[in-house]
Amino acid sequence: MVPDEFKQFIGRLDPPHVKVVERGAIRRYAEAVGDDDPLYHDLEYARELGHADIPAPPGFFGWTVGTVPPLEAVMGLMTAVVNAGYYRILDAGMSFDIFLPVRAGDMLVASPRVADVEEKQGKSGTMIMCSFETAYMNQNGDVVAKSFQKVICR
Repeated sequence: MVPDEFKQFIGRLDPPHVKVVERGAIRRYAEAVGDDDPLYHDLEYARELGHADIPAPPGFFGWTVGTVPPLEAVMGLMTAVVNAGYYRILDAGMSFDIFLPVRAGDMLVASPRVADVEEKQGKSGTMIMCSFETAYMNQNGDVVAKSFQKVICR
């Protein structure tokens, strides 16, 4: 059973923040993840393939403009988990649902939220599984992607 001090964060949204998708950032991200596809740095090539501009590789949603507002829900949950004695925190993975292409020139609004908190019993004891979801909306109001992240706390 999930303690009430954790449940209070489920469904809470953190303030949205703006991300800009730039050609240079797309190229640097592709290089950093070892993707040398010319699609991510050659505008003419991208246009030959039918793209209006250079598309972003899956998982790249630009750089934050200014500062990220305080993530009160996410950090509040993680603080409550640590205060309850779950000091070991492990990133359990991230996945994406991509709905529309993200391209150079896009301005995205990222809206993170605490999606769920579960208590699990493992061989080494009780664990808390925290799930976070972020929706990315472009300048046209379209949701282009959602990211899903899980964190295990023991």
